[in-house]
Amino acid sequence: MNFVKIAYKPLGIGLGMASGAVAGAVFQQVWKRLGHEDDAPDATDEQRHWREILVAAALQGAIFAVVRAAVERGGARTTQRLTGVWPD
Repeated sequence: MNFVKIAYKPLGIGLGMASGAVAGAVFQQVWKRLGHEDDAPDATDEQRHWREILVAAALQGAIFAVVRAAVERGGARTTQRLTGVWPD
């Protein structure tokens, strides 16, 4: 296995953690701007309707997936530019 690919693994884990934090912050801002409360509903919140819970979950999942993909792709592309090797 190539040294760059091995060295990228910890960086990839760090990028994944950072992307989760960024995605969480983005979701909170989007949820607020949609006119909802500061916090998204929990699935076990008895006072919330199914529709609100499912919409929040779908929106959160979409934001997390997009942010994670963008951060991981950017990290891989930057690694390739710096080393000439695409990390798998």
